[in-house]
Amino acid sequence: MSTTEIPQYTTDPFFNLEDKWIETQDGELTHYHELGEGTPILFLHGSGTGVTAAANWWLNLPQIAEVGRCIAIDSIGYGQSITAPGTEYGIKEWVRHAVRVLDALGIEKTWIVGNSLGGWLAFQFALDFPERLLGIVSMGTGGAKLTKALKGHSNPTLTPEGIRDTLELFVVDKSLVTDELVQLRYESALNDTASDRLKEVVSARDRDRTELPLDFERLAQLDIPVLLIHGVQDAVIPVQRTWDLLNTIPHADAHIFSQCGHWSQVERSTEFNEVIINYLKHHC
Repeated sequence: MSTTEIPQYTTDPFFNLEDKWIETQDGELTHYHELGEGTPILFLHGSGTGVTAAANWWLNLPQIAEVGRCIAIDSIGYGQSITAPGTEYGIKEWVRHAVRVLDALGIEKTWIVGNSLGGWLAFQFALDFPERLLGIVSMGTGGAKLTKALKGHSNPTLTPEGIRDTLELFVVDKSLVTDELVQLRYESALNDTASDRLKEVVSARDRDRTELPLDFERLAQLDIPVLLIHGVQDAVIPVQRTWDLLNTIPHADAHIFSQCGHWSQVERSTEFNEVIINYLKHHC
């Protein structure tokens, strides 16, 4: 039985997702959403200001749940997940948190679908816990060298205007960044400890960009199916990142969307879902 009190929190009806909570270690309560049955598929979100599992995957989970058990978590330091005292953040810590979620849910092996930071985590997961992984779908894989856009992404502003600037950086079609979505992301960013916590998680992410980049020599030995997805107009992570991974990982395929930025799961959601569903049907 959980010893950590579940918060009085409900994900906004805009996202149409049910809230679930599970204690993943003493003092750590992970907030997540789950849909579907069958082969486990763990969804790992990116690191934009006010990001949550719901705000990253609300257009994808109901459809992809047709082919598996979709579990989308708020990584520690993000969203509504509660961290234990003394929790540290970083690539390996976020990966270990994902493993704790799997352990708590009794899942031995899983697919990972990761966006940006989540894609970076998926590949680090493959290096650290290969026996727990069935395959990876990664879009706009994080961990790339700092670009001008990434430098702005590393200094987020906790205002509605700052949130809008961040979200507009993610897409070609700026009309997708509605007032309602901006307000929801802003409210998420202002939960109890968000302003202090945001500095910690951004600092940890950018520290590991130089101190713990993905080991391409080891990635060249991966023996799992990998699908890489990228938008040609991605201003956050250049499409070259996918090309580099594609030329390194033996069993990697790629799907490139035209007229699409960093947020392919939102900007091209219908086609994105079809691509992933078809890929999983052929590889599960």
